[in-house]
Amino acid sequence: MKAYETVIHHVETGILDGSLRVGTHLLPERDLAAELGVSRSAVREAIRALEAQGVVSSAVGAGKDAGTRITDMRSAALSRLLKLHVALAKYPVDEVVEARVALERSSVALAARRLDDAGRDRLRALLDRMADPAVHQDEFNALDTEFHVVLAESGHNRLVTDMTVAVRESLRRPILDAERSLDDWEGFRASLQQHHESIFDAVSAGDGERAAELVEQHIRATYTILPITLGEVAASGQPGTAGVNPVRR
Repeated sequence: MKAYETVIHHVETGILDGSLRVGTHLLPERDLAAELGVSRSAVREAIRALEAQGVVSSAVGAGKDAGTRITDMRSAALSRLLKLHVALAKYPVDEVVEARVALERSSVALAARRLDDAGRDRLRALLDRMADPAVHQDEFNALDTEFHVVLAESGHNRLVTDMTVAVRESLRRPILDAERSLDDWEGFRASLQQHHESIFDAVSAGDGERAAELVEQHIRATYTILPITLGEVAASGQPGTAGVNPVRR
């Protein structure tokens, strides 16, 4: 184990056994290095790695917020890490589709039970913006992603939300590239908008079973039309692997 990994292991063990909780301050750099028998540079390297993972945050100065402490940024960190690993792992598109179906069926069913006025207003505003003919393709893609993200958030289950967001956002660029290659973008866009409106209506009505069926139909129909290749998911928007046929479901 490298020296900085010793520090990371120490922090991870403390989190897992409950001795380190959100808000707990780590020992000062010098003291932590002495306790673990590593250099201060190893401590600094470990802290940087843990900050990137959203596990700790560091602040200079004096007062209760100074120093390095365990932080509560798990949602952003988990979503970021999952998104990158999904994009890099070269999962076949069929597997990603099945994962999206499972996750989004759960998230919209939860949203149908827990949607509040703020979530409903956000979804309605997104749909209205997507319906604007002046919205260009790139912006529509971003709004489409946000619509699915807000649906997931409306279920108020943070783990389901984080996983849903990670998988959906890992596909943002491949989806956009595939949309750009369509001959009938406007027809495809109108179909997406109709799907979104139906899902919104079911969620707003509190019909979780209907919403789950609609979101599955939406996802499967989308990937039947879009010429996303296996290589595009792995490359997150780079040209697909030569010789790989588009997925047709």
